[in-house]
Amino acid sequence: METIDPNAIGRRSKDASRPWTWSIAMYSGPSPLRMAAAPGASNPVISAADVTDVPARFVADPFMVNVDGLWHMFFEVLNNQSNKGDIGRATSRDGLTWQYERIVLEEPFHLSYPYVFRWKDDFFMTPETLGANAVRLYRATSFPDQWTLVKDLIPGPHADPSIFQHDEKWWLFTCPTPHKHDTLALYSADDPASTWTEHPSSPIISGNKSIARPGGRVLDYDGRLLRFTQDCYPTYGKQVRAFEITELTATTYKEHEIKESPILVPNGSSWNASGMHHIDAHRVNGSWLACVDGLVDF
Repeated sequence: METIDPNAIGRRSKDASRPWTWSIAMYSGPSPLRMAAAPGASNPVISAADVTDVPARFVADPFMVNVDGLWHMFFEVLNNQSNKGDIGRATSRDGLTWQYERIVLEEPFHLSYPYVFRWKDDFFMTPETLGANAVRLYRATSFPDQWTLVKDLIPGPHADPSIFQHDEKWWLFTCPTPHKHDTLALYSADDPASTWTEHPSSPIISGNKSIARPGGRVLDYDGRLLRFTQDCYPTYGKQVRAFEITELTATTYKEHEIKESPILVPNGSSWNASGMHHIDAHRVNGSWLACVDGLVDF
């Protein structure tokens, strides 16, 4: 989610005069590149009104995992009282109807983009932690509600860190220009908790806010490695575009935008009238299910 200015909570930018509201919905389809509102889901499935333990302005940046037949979704909750983001959790048996549970992670600084993943026998998370001036790795000491800091991975301000495994190495995309949304950096490591090194081709993208900032989980789709990105031009969170990574080695990187891109666009009315900027897609029984978010400007 966009870096929060405490003096402009609920506004689209420092210069905007209209408040904004993000909420979370469920999409489905035959592939992660061809999705629409999921039949049976009453979108949005989670909104600020569903949050019961803190006064919420909006919810955004959803990531989910399925454990023993139960979906756990983690997402940013913009806390009106503290003027910062906390990480909340909701659950679902069918992926369509969701129950808000509680805040599971809070820090003295703003949190968002709770990228949750499984490594070995544990669950980990690399949320956006700009206030810590580092990309941070958290581990679930008692999944799903207790999370503990493991270590700082990469120093500096990095928005929307997106971690994934490919060819026996771990990789991490970040946006090191969080207020401009126009740069994409790439790092690698032997495992999530080891030393991270910037790729020789990094930054992969510079000076292009339409395709730089990460917009959800990096996905292996039938042997194709997909990167989703927020289109932040001319306004933040306009739509979601998709790129296929065609070459990723210790020394090289190549990608191209796929023909289906953009894959998520606002519909001009309702919960996603003004923008969409996130997707986390999962294969379910031969089809695909995704949590997404949408923006309404008032």
